[in-house]
Amino acid sequence: MSALDAARRWLDQDPDPETRAQLASLIERAGAGDGDASAELDARFDGRLQFGTAGLRGQLGAGSARMNRVLVAQAAGGFARYLLARTPRPRVVIGYDGRKNSEVFARDSAEVFAGAGLEAILLPRLLPTPVLAFAVRHLGADAGVMVTASHNPPNDNGYKVYLGGADDGAQIVSPADREIAAFIDEVAAGSIAELPRSSSYSVGSEEIVRAYVEATAAVAPAPEAAAGMRWVYTAMHGVGWETTRAVVERAGYPLPATVSEQIAPDAAFPTVAFPNPEEPGAMDLSLALAEAEGAEFAIANDPDADRVAVAIPTADGWRRLTGNEVGLLLGERAARAAGGSGSLACSLVSSPGLGEIARAHGLDWHETLTGFKWISRAPGMVFGFEEALGYLVNPDTVRDKDGISAAIAILGLAAEARAEGKTLADLLDELAERIGHYASGQVSIRVEDLSIIGATMARLRAEPPAAFGEVAVARFDDLLVVPDGQPGGDILRFLLEDGGRVIFRPSGTEPKLKAYLDVKGASASEAQSRLAALESAVRALLA
Repeated sequence: MSALDAARRWLDQDPDPETRAQLASLIERAGAGDGDASAELDARFDGRLQFGTAGLRGQLGAGSARMNRVLVAQAAGGFARYLLARTPRPRVVIGYDGRKNSEVFARDSAEVFAGAGLEAILLPRLLPTPVLAFAVRHLGADAGVMVTASHNPPNDNGYKVYLGGADDGAQIVSPADREIAAFIDEVAAGSIAELPRSSSYSVGSEEIVRAYVEATAAVAPAPEAAAGMRWVYTAMHGVGWETTRAVVERAGYPLPATVSEQIAPDAAFPTVAFPNPEEPGAMDLSLALAEAEGAEFAIANDPDADRVAVAIPTADGWRRLTGNEVGLLLGERAARAAGGSGSLACSLVSSPGLGEIARAHGLDWHETLTGFKWISRAPGMVFGFEEALGYLVNPDTVRDKDGISAAIAILGLAAEARAEGKTLADLLDELAERIGHYASGQVSIRVEDLSIIGATMARLRAEPPAAFGEVAVARFDDLLVVPDGQPGGDILRFLLEDGGRVIFRPSGTEPKLKAYLDVKGASASEAQSRLAALESAVRALLA
């Protein structure tokens, strides 16, 4: 089927006036011989936005390769069939954030679920992703759907899926993703007009939110030393503040100074080029306010509040802590509380320092593939993290990264340090003295032609380097296929003679090849020197 024919078929079933107008204009222009319009239709109908272990995520717009009401209805219809094949009357809970069309997509999903005979529960209003993840377990639901694109660009949206029951409220993993995708393809073969819809879904009670607030405040109730603590918070134009404020108040901490320009949900994200706290410039308003307020630290959530970033003052100005630094601080906190029982977990591209912490406290340590769908399944886990600002500090409550509970844990650490006349920077220094000075970095190569990434990975597999600069490779692991039936990934790992490592993997969300670098030194300066040398060697290899 040509792109023009596919567009006409799509237009016939599209209920959205905005995307219908987009598509009708493109069809008319392409039919009149407009080459640009034809190319745009080719791009929009070049396959489908694929449903994978992260669900769906992509640019808003008409077409099978975009996020829109047709695609969402197809996804909801396919997911409903998957759930009905597992249980007679599944219960599914649906949440949504403040992005464009999030509420529309959520209500469409609720209607399709209810029409298919599921018990559908729509959360009462726009809320953070961790509240939806909590609600799946709290309500004993068979599944959950969160409409969010997290920290993606403003014109993106997404569809994130969780499973209850034996999956305990975690994100889906294979083979569930393939099975759901097959059901979605069945639905997409017809028209969404054929899907029965019903308004008989229910709207969840505010009790769900109150229960989340209560459980999250219990992560780190404020000690007396928290009185007078000065800090700054930004929601990055997302949905985090209302829930975070309720948790902070319930836990007994002083409220922060907030970045007023970014505190309310705004789907346009007007003050940031890219609404991700990791990105350069994203926290500039937070840091300016923190400086003006004489704050002890600053905290930022991403737009759906499942990630958290931390910045601290230094002699040279404000510094954002890396995801690994925060992860090690929270890992040490969890290990102390574990009492010698349980495990710590992180993705294999996150700092190996977590393993050192686990060993020091007599705990197990698990390295998993990237993503909390894997981290959350680590046996006996009491804490898990990934270097991209994701932390799971309360696995008995939420089986996914949670930027609000992590923020409360950070407040607890800061207050404990304050009681001893210390800061978060002091805690980092003390931890490094105990486990060694770890330093991490990343080299990313962005490409226009995705085949370059595949060719580079193939070259590294066929001719793995024997050294990086002057440091020899001690072991090379190709993790595409791993033993004992464990899940593999397109990942190459090089362990170095000096204890460092380099890991290559294609980005899951951007046209990038990423190299993750980790080193350890006897001092901070030695670790940074080794990291700089390793980074130069990796850049030379990829040039």
